[in-house]
Amino acid sequence: MSTIESTPLVPAQGIPPAGRSTAIESMDAYRALVAEAAQDHEAFWARLAREHLTWRRPFTQILNDRDAPFYKWFEDGELNASYNCLDRNLASGNANKTAIIFESDDGRVSTVTYQALYHRVCRLANALRARGVKKGDRVVIYLPMSVEGVVAMQACARIGAPHCVVFGGFSAKSLHERITNVGAVAIITADEQVRAGKTLPLKSIVDEALAMGGTDAVKTVVIYRRTGGRIPWIGGRDAWLHELENDQPDTCEPEWVSAEHPLFVLYTSGSTGAPKGVQHSTGGYLLWAAVTMKWTFDIKPDDVFWCTADIGWITGHTYICYGPTAVGATQVIFEGVPTYPNAGRFWDMIERHKVSIFYTAPTAIRSLIKSAEADRAVHPGSFDLSTLRILGTVGEPINPSAWNWYSEHVGGGKCPVLDTFWQTETGGHMITPLPGVTPLVPGSCTLPLPGIDAAIVDETGNEVPNGQGGVLVIRKPWPSMIRTVWGNPDRFRNGYYPEELGGNLYLAGDGAIRDADTGYFTITGRVDDVLNVSGHRMGTMEIESALSACPLVAEAAVVGRPDETFGEAIVAFVVLKGPRPTGTDVKRIADELRAWVGKEIGPIAKPKEIRFGDAMPKTRSGKVVRRMLRSVAKGEEVSQDTSTVENPQVIAQFADPA
Repeated sequence: MSTIESTPLVPAQGIPPAGRSTAIESMDAYRALVAEAAQDHEAFWARLAREHLTWRRPFTQILNDRDAPFYKWFEDGELNASYNCLDRNLASGNANKTAIIFESDDGRVSTVTYQALYHRVCRLANALRARGVKKGDRVVIYLPMSVEGVVAMQACARIGAPHCVVFGGFSAKSLHERITNVGAVAIITADEQVRAGKTLPLKSIVDEALAMGGTDAVKTVVIYRRTGGRIPWIGGRDAWLHELENDQPDTCEPEWVSAEHPLFVLYTSGSTGAPKGVQHSTGGYLLWAAVTMKWTFDIKPDDVFWCTADIGWITGHTYICYGPTAVGATQVIFEGVPTYPNAGRFWDMIERHKVSIFYTAPTAIRSLIKSAEADRAVHPGSFDLSTLRILGTVGEPINPSAWNWYSEHVGGGKCPVLDTFWQTETGGHMITPLPGVTPLVPGSCTLPLPGIDAAIVDETGNEVPNGQGGVLVIRKPWPSMIRTVWGNPDRFRNGYYPEELGGNLYLAGDGAIRDADTGYFTITGRVDDVLNVSGHRMGTMEIESALSACPLVAEAAVVGRPDETFGEAIVAFVVLKGPRPTGTDVKRIADELRAWVGKEIGPIAKPKEIRFGDAMPKTRSGKVVRRMLRSVAKGEEVSQDTSTVENPQVIAQFADPA
């Protein structure tokens, strides 16, 4: 039974007041756009590209599919991403509009106008050029969440230097892999970063990575002085960001590039092998960043938008650096964590900054539920969240119980909850509800955006009937799609356009099911997270959702491990709303949870093992580290690098099964 079939439709929430329309005003308008794209796919995208971007040289070619699946869009057109994000705002009257409200870990708040952001970007762009960085050179950015992060990315885009942002929680080894793979000539970093009141090194990690060898191409390391902490210094190579900026003019002629010029390379983990450098183009990527800000988030001039992601991930690229600036939005950027100095930090910031659109991860929501129910002082109901009009989630499917809590306690039952499905490789939203338009189903990302031809197929590439699970694919290319895996075109072709599916379908790598009645999509989990238990295929997400719906459970993660009898055994890692059980309570509560899952899904879905901990092991961006949980489930020693894990000590708590 699919999640959709057991969950009723929720009427479209957040319907705008009279006189205020949404970007896509109705389901009829949505269907008209879908029909336009179906009738002439290329003309549809060309129209959007002309309407939403400013071109130095207009394109005459739309889609080049001669070397499929290495598709090219608008390739003879020329533009600049930074120009579209900054100069256009100055020309349209937004010069004095607040671009960024920045709140640091300790609560200090500063604001930056579009005029000031433009000058900062131009000064750094000029400084990079003065240090020899030119069009096509790659620049690694290893920074904390900051205005400087956006400045660095936009400055690279302004001079046509593809950036490679590395999350500030990655180790020196991981950083070294990315520096060498992308062939960086410069690095922009900080002396230290601050998280939850603690300082953590960055520059010393850069030095350690560069000392590993194979990095001779790096001639410049630019350092943002965040804390003033003592750091090693190499003369001639190292330079303070503020000193470089002070010596440069505050205007900079942009480098006009082809729409197909690489804007950035962002590394993402594969199911196996080394990290993949996902390469995105300038024109197609920027187009979708701008369009989805308007369609999905219905952005208005008076909105205050807050995406809580880190710029080290694709969400931070599209919905912090490029999307909001491309549409002239005011946005909040936050350096800290949602639980410091207490678990009410998000709600307090929404109240103080009058946030109207809030976009965060289901993991963050689930972790805050436990705190909110234990302490009324940090419950969202204790804050004035009346400015909110749209809520969104990103990163993983949101289970229905968390969706309902988010809707009721954060949105007050009046805000649509947009469960957005997309990936690093897609550049922007692919399947998502539209605010005030799409009837909602908790746990479902609902329908594809216009122009996205999504389908569910079996292992041979044949489409399956609605109501039957399969593999999610995209049947037609779209402008914001991954162009290649940096330096490894074979990995791109084999991984995303496998011959088993005919070689012409983009493989998302996720299992999905479409509801038999509504046609809504529900993501059931990564293909490699689909368990086969006694011949029955089950997505881990479905079991996690069932566990999370239990009143005892704050958070759950499910993995599989090999089993001689059943093929795979289901192993559940659970954090309770109350204390971690001990003694005879372990078995008693585990049995209660098994019975609950059996009732929610069926006996076949009951976990063979349930393991309890005080918290889930998570990266510093809030993502559950499932690979480590798989090792624990198999009884293996956790050999993976734990440097990116916020709380590695909890891994040992899950050692004993129940």
